[in-house]
Amino acid sequence: MVGQRKKKYQSGEGTQYYSRAQALKKLQLTLKDFRRLCILKGIYPREPRIRKRAQQGRAGIQTLYHKKDIQFLMHEPIIWKLRDMKVHFKKIGRAKTLRQFGKMKHLVNKHPVITLDHIVKERYPTFIDALRDLDDCLTLCFLFAMFPSLAGVARDQSQLCRRLTVEFMHACIAAKALRKVFVSIKGYYFQVELKGQTITWIMPHQFSFQPQSRQEVDFKIMSTFTQFYTIMLGFVNFRLYHSLNLFYPPTFASFSASEAKENDLVDAEAYLSERVAALSQPLARTGALDSNPDEEVELDSFPTTDDPEKIEEAKAEADKLRKLKSLFDGLKVFLNREVPREPLTFALRCCGAEVSWDKTLFVGATFPETDETITHQIVDRPSLETQYISRYYVQPQWVFDSINAREQLPVEKYLMGCVLPPHLSPFSDPTRKEEYNPLEMPDQSLMAGVEDGEESENEEEKEEKTMLADTTVDSSSDAEEDVEEESEKEEDNEKDMIRKAKRAGMMVSTGKPEKVDPAELRKEEYQEYKLREKMIHKKHRKLYQSMMKGRRDRTRDKKILMKKRRTIEEKKTHKEQKQMVRT
Repeated sequence: MVGQRKKKYQSGEGTQYYSRAQALKKLQLTLKDFRRLCILKGIYPREPRIRKRAQQGRAGIQTLYHKKDIQFLMHEPIIWKLRDMKVHFKKIGRAKTLRQFGKMKHLVNKHPVITLDHIVKERYPTFIDALRDLDDCLTLCFLFAMFPSLAGVARDQSQLCRRLTVEFMHACIAAKALRKVFVSIKGYYFQVELKGQTITWIMPHQFSFQPQSRQEVDFKIMSTFTQFYTIMLGFVNFRLYHSLNLFYPPTFASFSASEAKENDLVDAEAYLSERVAALSQPLARTGALDSNPDEEVELDSFPTTDDPEKIEEAKAEADKLRKLKSLFDGLKVFLNREVPREPLTFALRCCGAEVSWDKTLFVGATFPETDETITHQIVDRPSLETQYISRYYVQPQWVFDSINAREQLPVEKYLMGCVLPPHLSPFSDPTRKEEYNPLEMPDQSLMAGVEDGEESENEEEKEEKTMLADTTVDSSSDAEEDVEEESEKEEDNEKDMIRKAKRAGMMVSTGKPEKVDPAELRKEEYQEYKLREKMIHKKHRKLYQSMMKGRRDRTRDKKILMKKRRTIEEKKTHKEQKQMVRT
């Protein structure tokens, strides 16, 4: 019996994708609930290999989801919670319409709550998996921690984000995990290392919030992301505090409820949360472990690789990290009113410094400005009326540049009122040659040559010099040989004639070196390169073209930036020469 032949798009890629309308019909959800569910479960649209087959011949570009992803969502228990919430809201609306306010109040108090603990455990089976995916989580939580009450955002969500981010910063301070800092227009880029995982996030500047129009930002979608990330960050903080031997929730060893009453505060918890948010004092430890978490562990003497250079590099990197963790040990830093308090406190405390500020500015000040033991005062104004001789008055950039350099930089360039040196990004990768690297010295970048023509000219000059040197050496050696041969001919003329007669039939002309034209060689290499490009499969050709376009764009940008840098250096040297002439 011959089987029935399948029609077009009934097998293969035509049956492996659902459009968004088909997915909504399959799950029996509204578009709002479907978006929320996809965000919580981490389901995103897929790009098919052949869109025409996946869309079953339909025109246009549709949002497509894989069949297995939709089947995975069908088993999620949150779907039933969403349906219960829909029914619950209908009951509240009906009671309000019938003016049954007692029943409406009872229904509001029995509002169904969605728990996301099982989704966090499902998406991140291990603690290391959660740390790997913490970059976006921290960036969004730090952003929401600055928001006021907004439409579409839960009332207590901003407060929860603020509490969780402060707890995470305390964990980084206790672990001394800060590695890099960069200040940009967007905010402060911080990079820490926890459990061998590198985590980078942005802390926004402390500016007043400007409301956005509804067309620019959809705060409901952002709030859904934040709802999941707050649960995830709570789990991470709990594990971090227990691994660092700290109490969770955080508290201080010397704190008591009577201290809050002495300060005429009604709520002791609010006073404790403000002191924790100050980041100025260390947290209380459980005392369960005898070992000191700040104690350094020496590296094993058993090499994992046979390369001695890599072993030396690893030891040098470990020494740099050890110095970075104790970079500001013994320093007492006072922050002036105009400098950003939180990022500076976090950066200084991660490297071992004691930090304080004016007690009328924020709670948690540990010493006043009049303390004679203060070593540095961070100032961001041209002058001060009263100054102390026993301390340095530096600008905030000194702290960030010292952390990136992993050593205390000289304070002469960062004193109050000085023109600051450029604040370079520590996140640039020096191995990528087509990108502009601001950490390079200007002389090295100029020696490398901005354009290809300069490189070729330098190479030709080098070749001419070597050719001239070779010809001079050859000429001197030939002259000496001629003198020796003439003396030998005078002594034994007959023997030379006999030798020449015997070897006349055996003489071989000396070979001449083939001159290779560098232009022809480059032309041949270019033709071979084009032939290799033609061998790329049609499926990967567009990807290759986009990659090469990105590389050309990066190279062009690098040349432009290096040209700007060269002009700036030339103007600087010209200005210095003028000053020297005047003096």
